[in-house]
Formats: sequence, C-alpha cells, structure tokens
Amino acid sequence: MTRLDLRALNRATLARQFLLERAAVPVVDAVAHLGGLQAQEPQEPFTGLWSRLRGFDPAVLSDLLADRRVVRGHLMRRTVHLVTAEDALAWRSRHQAMLRQRVLGVYRRDLDGVDPDEIMAAATAVLSDGAPRTMPELGRALAQRWPGPGHRPLGEVALTLLPVVQLPPRGLWRSTAGARYLLMPSWLGRPVDPPGPDGTDAAGEALVRRYLAAFGPAATADLRAWCGLAGLPRAVAAVRDELVSFRDERGRELLDLPGAPRPDPDTPAPVRFLPAFDNAILGYDDRTRIVDDAHRGLSVAGERAVLVDGRVAATWTVDAGGAVVVAPLRRFTRADRAAVAEEGRELAAFLSEGEHRSVRVTASSRGGA
Repeated sequence: MTRLDLRALNRATLARQFLLERAAVPVVDAVAHLGGLQAQEPQEPFTGLWSRLRGFDPAVLSDLLADRRVVRGHLMRRTVHLVTAEDALAWRSRHQAMLRQRVLGVYRRDLDGVDPDEIMAAATAVLSDGAPRTMPELGRALAQRWPGPGHRPLGEVALTLLPVVQLPPRGLWRSTAGARYLLMPSWLGRPVDPPGPDGTDAAGEALVRRYLAAFGPAATADLRAWCGLAGLPRAVAAVRDELVSFRDERGRELLDLPGAPRPDPDTPAPVRFLPAFDNAILGYDDRTRIVDDAHRGLSVAGERAVLVDGRVAATWTVDAGGAVVVAPLRRFTRADRAAVAEEGRELAAFLSEGEHRSVRVTASSRGGA
C-alpha cells in the first residue's frame, strides 16, 4: 500500500474540510458535506463556516435553523451537533444505542431502581403536547413521578434518550437564548428513520462514506472517534470493496473514497481560525495530522485554534473590546505573524459585523496542552 506521511494527510484533511481553499457552496450543502458541526457552544459554528466558505453570511445559517432545514441536537459522541434535517432524521436511530450507553454511564447510580424506558415514555408524554420545554422544566415534570434522582439527571437522561432538537432562537447569530427542546418529529414534521432490518446497516454504511468524504483518508479508529459508534465493523466491511487503502507512518491501514481529494503535500496552506471543538481536530483518534501531541488537549478543553501551514500553531480569544487575541504555541516567523494578523483582522471584522478589525498577536509562546 502507498504510505502517506503526516503532511500528505494534513493536506487531504484541509481539502476535505474546506480549509485549504474556501468553498463556493451553499451553507446547507457545507453542513451536510462536513457531517455537521460540533455546536455545544452555539456561536462557534458561525466561525467554523466563515473559515470554510466564500462570502459566508451568518444570517443564512440563522435562516436555515429558523426554517427547520438544519437542527441542533445530540448525535456524535453525545455532543450537540448542528446537522441538516435530513441527516438528523437518518442518523438518530443509528446513534441511539451509543447515546443510551453514554448517558446511563453518567447517571446510572442516580437512576437506581428507575427504568430508563419508563423515563422515555413519561418524557414523550410530557413533550407530546407540542410545547417546548427547557431541561429543568422537563426534569421537574418527571420528578413528580420519580422524586429520588432529582430533576437534572431525569432531564438529562430523557433529552439524550429521546430524539429531540434545540429550538431557535438558540443557535441563531449573536443570540444568547437558552436551550428549549421539542421532539424531532414534531419540529420537522417527519418521523425519525427506523433502524434497518436485522443483518443490514444502511445507515452505518452511509456514515462510513460520509466520514471519509469529509475526513479521509482515515483509520477505523478515527471513524469511531468521530461518531462514537463502536459497532461499525460490519458497515466498513460492506463498503470496503468501494474503497482504496493506504498506510500511515505508524503502519495503520487508512481507508478512503477512490475519487476524494488528496492534494500534493507541498500545496500551500493558508492561515485559518478554527472555533472551539472543531471536528477538523476532534474528528480523529490520531490527531497528529493536524495538531502535535503536546497540544492535543487544547481542543478538548474548548480552546480555539489557529492553523499555520495547516497545523495548530496558536490559540485565539476575543477580548472585552472585541479584538482578536492570538497566543502562539511556537515561535512565528515574520511572515507567519503577518499572515496571522491579516486573517485575524478579517475575523474581527466578521465577528463585529464590520465595526472594527483589531487583532493582537502576543509575543511570547505558550506551551503544553
């Protein structure tokens, strides 16, 4: 098999993630291509799409949420993702077992003696009136029947086990609204796709193809790290004949779609600012293609990253005055600093809706994760 070094894998990832060159595609198509955007911090997907799309208008994403063409809900890794309505309906059942395992792993002791299926039935009855509920409101309603666990465990478990969405204005541009929930079929007007017949895994096979389109070439461990699903070997085996194989520098087998982009490793990579929890970093088990092991923990901790020559080289924040502040993780060359400052000014203008273009690159480097 052809061996791909870290730089080759890096350029492939950047190309698939629209980070090598901003893409001229509709926002809804970008969300679909990327397999959704991690969105537990509601405003972060706007920066993620600004870094990936030409002329991105945040109002378009807000309109897609309001028009129910994209939704927010628990999916991959039991984290909140922004996905298209079609993907939410198609993928929700396939993630159910993983979601159940993860939430009960956190709250099983709190639910001692309480049947999770009964919680689901009771919560469905509460939400079926079509009135949006916050997590505390749903938890308090369930606590009338099960006072022992407390409203938070009951609410968290119910909202993970049930196919629900977080409703606008949560997730709209520059909105600070809290999370209110409704059953996904009620919001979208269509039922969630049921699991496939025994012995088939069409949803899993689609996930494999979609993951490789946005993240490949990748190992099966990377696929598992992205979606959180352990039971995909059958799906991988079913589509393997469609795929091509490579090896990475560690000797791992990497799978990919045959026609997917794998640019020349010497292709220049522009500076890009990534939001917190961006899947370009979190979507792999082995993240060394984009971030050094010494800094692997930055993305898990919610730090926003700056890519220089395609790799995480700094973190960034916004100060009280609206300026973008960049903290390098290594020494920048003069050219690096100029490119980071220029892209930072563009980001500041986007986040402030054109009010200012302030950026500050700190002089000293940070270390550690």
